[in-house]
Amino acid sequence: MKSIVWPTKPAPYAQQGLEEEDLIDYTPEIKAKLQEIDAEFATQYEGVDANIAAITEAIKADVLTHGATVKGQHLMAVYAKGREGGWDGAKLKGFAMAHPEILAAKKPDGEPTVSIRKI
Repeated sequence: MKSIVWPTKPAPYAQQGLEEEDLIDYTPEIKAKLQEIDAEFATQYEGVDANIAAITEAIKADVLTHGATVKGQHLMAVYAKGREGGWDGAKLKGFAMAHPEILAAKKPDGEPTVSIRKI
């Protein structure tokens, strides 16, 4: 009786990705020039990042005030209302209406959030 040969996957290839060094062999002179350019523009990059963060927070605040998702040409500010504070059962809601003193045991409602997504 012949044994059955089960197909197996080939062994994984050792290199799983490419780094910049794999693509271009920079000379020391080119590396030094690139570091100079990076240093020259580093403060501008930081300023742009800070500006983007400030604009993002302003958009999120406006969407929270608006209370609905806002869709632009390239981005969408998605509004998510906060979760209602939890009860351990639907019956407790009705009971709380008749006995408001139990509301002290209710978990607090969640805050609404906004996330920015690419369209």
